[in-house]
Amino acid sequence: MKPETLKIDEVEYVRKDAANVVPTTKQIVVLQRGWVVVGDVSKTSEEVTIKSCSIIRIWGTWKGLGEIAENGKTSKTVLDSCPDVIVHPLSVVLYMNVNMSNW
Repeated sequence: MKPETLKIDEVEYVRKDAANVVPTTKQIVVLQRGWVVVGDVSKTSEEVTIKSCSIIRIWGTWKGLGEIAENGKTSKTVLDSCPDVIVHPLSVVLYMNVNMSNW
């Protein structure tokens, strides 16, 4: 795939192919309005479905959300289990891969 380019005020920006990043099945998904969900993610062009999921109400970390993604929940992390979540793709702020061996 040829990288996409965008020119703004005579500065050319190149979007690099993200093919080297392989998404894990379980991901932390940050949504608009501050919702943070962890679960098994599947995507289509029309919706993002998060199954077997929980809302991360309190991170309980010293090093931010990435600490949970890498090391699993801490003793202070509060997870609220919930039914499957289905959202519009534009409501997603970011996806964060989760180290599966720690969940």
